[in-house]
Amino acid sequence: MNLINCKSALKTLRSGLPIIFPTDTLPAIGCLPKFSKIIYEHKKRDRNKPLILMGSKYKQLIDYVHESAREDFEIIASKYWPGALTMVIPASEKQNELLTSKDHTLGLRIPNSSIAQSLIQETGPLLTSSANISGSTGSITAEGIALDFPSVEILGPIPWEKSSGKASTIISWKKIGDWRLIREGEVFVKELH
Repeated sequence: MNLINCKSALKTLRSGLPIIFPTDTLPAIGCLPKFSKIIYEHKKRDRNKPLILMGSKYKQLIDYVHESAREDFEIIASKYWPGALTMVIPASEKQNELLTSKDHTLGLRIPNSSIAQSLIQETGPLLTSSANISGSTGSITAEGIALDFPSVEILGPIPWEKSSGKASTIISWKKIGDWRLIREGEVFVKELH
């Protein structure tokens, strides 16, 4: 297992490689946004499936949100973040270069994990996906993930803090005050219509 600390993780990410790190839900594989292709390659993920941009605090993500959805974004973010909620929201025009979806939306999340937040505070937002080979369940332990991704460095220390082992709830913004449930997870969002 290629176990690394936060300082080494920064070096790896800046070189264009991904790292694996714990979150409050499932372990994540993440990279700096300009290197997003590397996650698709490692996971054997369909390029039509978007990635999630994780931040350490909502102010780190606000510039990625289109102005039409900002007020709703701030309301939901203040109630449910950090936590197991991903918001799919229209992206601001200046962020189009990092989009991994075809509909100009971006999935945003702030994990409730001190390790993940400390890392992302240092790196800036990371494009992420769950740390498993696409189509397989995968492991929730660093040791198990190392078997699937033997060449990817894993952020220590281990054992990681406890996670739910369940994917985040995903909601999608449709228009002002109108959110839709995309995937049910452990967070119940009462603002859904």
